Amino acid sequence: MAIPQASMGPSSLGQSGPGSMAPWCSVSSGPTRYVLGMQELFRGHSKTREFPAHSAKVHSVAWSCDGRRLASGSFDKTASVFLLEKDRLVKENNYRGHGDSVDQLCWHPSNPDLFVTASGDKTIRIWDVRTTKCIATVNTKGENINICWSPDGQTIAVGNKDDVVTFIDAKTHRSKAEEQFKFEVNEISWNNDNNMFFLTNGNGCINILSYPELKPVQSINAHPSNCICIKFDPMGKYFATGSADALVSLWDVDELVCVRCFSRLDWPVRTLSFSHDGKMLASASEDHFIDIAEVETGNQTLTILTRLLCHSSLAMRTYHVFSSLFLTTLLVL
Repeated sequence: MAIPQASMGPSSLGQSGPGSMAPWCSVSSGPTRYVLGMQELFRGHSKTREFPAHSAKVHSVAWSCDGRRLASGSFDKTASVFLLEKDRLVKENNYRGHGDSVDQLCWHPSNPDLFVTASGDKTIRIWDVRTTKCIATVNTKGENINICWSPDGQTIAVGNKDDVVTFIDAKTHRSKAEEQFKFEVNEISWNNDNNMFFLTNGNGCINILSYPELKPVQSINAHPSNCICIKFDPMGKYFATGSADALVSLWDVDELVCVRCFSRLDWPVRTLSFSHDGKMLASASEDHFIDIAEVETGNQTLTILTRLLCHSSLAMRTYHVFSSLFLTTLLVL
């Protein structure tokens, strides 16, 4: 697999123009009032809890749009949904039907009752928590590994192990378009305006397509190694990417310029999560901690230690759970 030169990625300071890093991307020297305030808040709410949900490793977790439910997908072929009641999670239901592992799931962007799961059994399933039933099963061409729901709620995109991304109409449950890519597709996501479609790939790039035309707009050399994950800030100002180079890069959505890097992790970055107000960014890897940073300065707000003692795929998913829980921590405090 071809790897871009390091000079093309976020380690190259002083570049200008789309897809480059701004020369002022270095972090500030000390904690801001916001960071100090959040550190104090976290010190007063520093409890962690475990919630048994599956008989095998967890592959994906996600919060509903109203922050009331947490769904998880597992290697055990099931999904589970927990309901948030004040300061505790109560397990609502298990969702069975897939014939292989549930590798990723996501909720409808505005309807807190619907979520969709992607599985290695070559299907996706749409579930309704009000009936606890699968309301649609859509057959796909390959073993599915990633999925996202468009911000307008009209389309579901699903990617498989053969680097094919299929766009499915969320109402008719039929395929609207299909794209075969010549590179390793990792995570996929729409921008908040729903007019661009982003993919991270194995060559360290971010590929951007127009939507719904699906015409190539730009390929950004974001990292010198595999670009793994991508997440858009809820405010629509930034998006962040995580890479096998252990860096998290923060990008301006409008200018497509890297404005900041976070480099406190030592292992490939597997998952990212913004706080509900977009002011903090959590990142996690095979390191035994989760880094939470202030977006505007890069200053570390908090380190959440984990008790796992091995670098395993189970560890990856546990970090994903912690990172996603962070998203709602501020909602319930």
